[in-house]
Amino acid sequence: MGDTAVPQLWTSDLAGTLEFYKTLGYTVTHEQTRPYVYGAVEDHGCALHFVPAPKDTEVPAERTGCLVMVDDVAHRHQDFTAALRNRYGKVPAKGLPRITRFRPGQTRFTVVDPAGNQLIYIQRDEPPKVEYGGSKKLTGLAKVLDNARILRDFKIDYPAAFRVLEVGLGRYRAEAPRLDVARALAALAELAVALEDPGRAESFRTELRAMELSASERASLAGELRASDDLASWLSEI
Repeated sequence: MGDTAVPQLWTSDLAGTLEFYKTLGYTVTHEQTRPYVYGAVEDHGCALHFVPAPKDTEVPAERTGCLVMVDDVAHRHQDFTAALRNRYGKVPAKGLPRITRFRPGQTRFTVVDPAGNQLIYIQRDEPPKVEYGGSKKLTGLAKVLDNARILRDFKIDYPAAFRVLEVGLGRYRAEAPRLDVARALAALAELAVALEDPGRAESFRTELRAMELSASERASLAGELRASDDLASWLSEI
């Protein structure tokens, strides 16, 4: 057998942290408060250990925890979503704890536990070169869409992605291809949902519905056109 690295994550509330991981399906394998605080959980052969933060250390509210390589990241996200919704009444998408959403085609998502540890769950066979965008061949609204995607999917900065899209659409709308305009409106509707602005989300949906798109064009954009509704459903309460 080869070596195994086991992360030690910080927590100021061991019982609460272990309870959170139990919600996700982990099994508590160790819990003690004397002579020192220490805890551990395990799931699918992956162990996570927890210790108090070092004394006299300024601990950030959120911090890098570890990467967890999984065989089916989409299924894991579905399981976590169901478990968290069952416990909290809705999916915790903001604050602590929280889970990031999982869009079609993604290969990773992030869980931030109540202690602020960030765990990134990654598809084990994720391509060695993930496509992060930034192609110099893109121009106009297509480039804006690409930049907004990076902000939305990789940096998880929804306000910045919204601003980039809104400004870019205003600048390039008259000259941009019709499908790029539709993509921008769909992305803005989705981001408005993420930013808890249902009024603006519906405004962008209304613009989309008014666009003269053929049946084949709408079919080619089906996933993007329903993204805001999918996100609203994911965020909904029980």
